[in-house]
Amino acid sequence: MTTYLARRLLQALPVLAGVVVIAFLVVRLTPGGPALAVLGEKATPEKVAELNRANGWDRPLPEQFVRFLWTTARGELGRSYHTGRPVAEDLRRCFPATVELALAAMILATLVGVPAGLAASLRPGRWPDHAAMVGSLVGVSIPVFFLGLVLLLLFPGMPGGGRLSVTTDVERRTGLLLLDAALAGDGRALWDAIRHLVLPACALATVPLAMIARMTRSSLLETLREDYVRTARAKGLAPPRVVFHAFRNALVPVVTVLGLNVGFLLAGAVLTETVFQWPGLGRYVVEAVLAKDYNAVQAGLIVTAGVFVLVNLAVDLSYGWLDPRIRLSGGRA
Repeated sequence: MTTYLARRLLQALPVLAGVVVIAFLVVRLTPGGPALAVLGEKATPEKVAELNRANGWDRPLPEQFVRFLWTTARGELGRSYHTGRPVAEDLRRCFPATVELALAAMILATLVGVPAGLAASLRPGRWPDHAAMVGSLVGVSIPVFFLGLVLLLLFPGMPGGGRLSVTTDVERRTGLLLLDAALAGDGRALWDAIRHLVLPACALATVPLAMIARMTRSSLLETLREDYVRTARAKGLAPPRVVFHAFRNALVPVVTVLGLNVGFLLAGAVLTETVFQWPGLGRYVVEAVLAKDYNAVQAGLIVTAGVFVLVNLAVDLSYGWLDPRIRLSGGRA
């Protein structure tokens, strides 16, 4: 297992290195330079030169890159021109909000999608199968922003923005308000945080729910046709035990879908965060792009891509636990 882990880590490093290089070049290769983009076309040459000196953008590109690697490794991501705060501080504020929303959506999608796919695979061609497939098709087809607006109209009594009511507060320890409220023993704040989380989590969960349901159905149907399943049934093994063993072997593609969707939700919950005014990473990066806040954009790109790579690395490692054949063959199915 150690060799397998080391191999996967080595495969992830070039991807992370490529992300860092791209984030560095995106800012430096801006037409006219980043200083002119920040200050606008009417900026005086003196102001442009002053901003270039302040950020080191007037130095040779290799020197800028070395300095960029050094400061990024130390967690010094510069100051946001949009908020006036250090970018690292902004990320510490907004990233936990996205994590909380993404995890809530993924848990909801898994709790509904896996049983729906399981029921559909055990009754192929019958009403549970048709209901699950129609529901998954609807979930994939409806745009998230449209569904969010519909949910706000259908449930006007539910909070429509933010993470807490203006009259509620809780000590921020982890940034995950549900966990912070539970640690503080504040039932009122916990309930308020849950109410604010319900609608955005439901809107964000629709696409992964549909994908999980469809993948669970197709993977389990294929596994139930395997020879060992037919042999187990012929020997009189109880149907629930047959399904249980088949389900574990069918989990590898399902886990792939789960991992990809966690990465996408952490990286791309922009529309949901915008509709529900959720102060997360996606909304922060979009606002930074619109404000031409290149320090924030650069850091947001690195964090988003880094999280996506790490989530997929965790998924790769889970394959070896779910199916030892993958681990023993060095990662080749």
